[in-house]
Amino acid sequence: MYIEQGYKGKLGIWNAFILPVGFILFMTFNYFATKAFLDESGESTSEIMQTMIDQMGTLPFLAINLMVFVIGLIIVFIWVKFINGQSLTSFTTSRSRIDWKRIFTMFFIWAVFQGGMIFMTALNAPEDYVYNLQWDKFIPLVILSLLMFPFQTSFEEYLFRGQLLQGLGIATKSRAISWIVTSVLFGLMHAANPEVETLGPVVMVFYIGTGLLLGAMTLLDEGLELALGFHAANNITAALLMTSTWTAIQTDSVFIDMSEPTFAWTDTLSIFIGYPILLIILGKIYNWKNWKEKLFGRVLDRKEFFEKEGINDPQSTPEF
Repeated sequence: MYIEQGYKGKLGIWNAFILPVGFILFMTFNYFATKAFLDESGESTSEIMQTMIDQMGTLPFLAINLMVFVIGLIIVFIWVKFINGQSLTSFTTSRSRIDWKRIFTMFFIWAVFQGGMIFMTALNAPEDYVYNLQWDKFIPLVILSLLMFPFQTSFEEYLFRGQLLQGLGIATKSRAISWIVTSVLFGLMHAANPEVETLGPVVMVFYIGTGLLLGAMTLLDEGLELALGFHAANNITAALLMTSTWTAIQTDSVFIDMSEPTFAWTDTLSIFIGYPILLIILGKIYNWKNWKEKLFGRVLDRKEFFEKEGINDPQSTPEF
């Protein structure tokens, strides 16, 4: 019962919305401000990013962008601990302790799969990819990626699949509403990425679909561990192995994609077919049961939850 862990905060669940809503408003303002600037300057997001990279260097540019998420994750943890009064464990999982093995297992599974797909893609179409491995640049990239990308991905997971999923679930008493709304918002958060500008709105299918996958993982496994591992593996592997001049993440990766940017509906097969297969595999590994109830069922109210857990309600104040 991961969503119900939100009841363990010492204040009403209204505080679960403050940071996510604030972040969404900030991203919305940033999106329209950036769009207005681009319309006035006549430049694209990719061109501006390239200018900044040329001035600063690829690695410093990446580090500065990731530092924002380091600060963001620290703020989320401080808020949850001292304002909400919720433990990091109950914020992360419904288990008695955080299952680090789950995080690293999911990280390994997805990193190996995604890495294999990247190498296969590059080998099958060598004319579209430049081999770019430079050890003097790649080793610092590996160190930076392993140190800082987990902050970026964990910030997004704790904000959307943590605070917002728990808060919306308790507010609406619906797992489905909480799952779908947080997934859509997660996708829309990426609307300002240069991929959307280059490939068009169709690429939002990928972002929202990935949000649905991560939300399903969280609800079916009753914790954030798998989503944390998947998200970190996805971004780290991409940053190390393949980037291009028009993506949000640009690094001195092993391969540089030089192909013409396109996104066809056939590219969504990984979402509509691959993601469900991944969930089925994980379901077998972790023996998930009652899928329908976990994804679409009713969220217990406060009294039901604490009675079922067999523990005393730490507060008697209203939820709102």
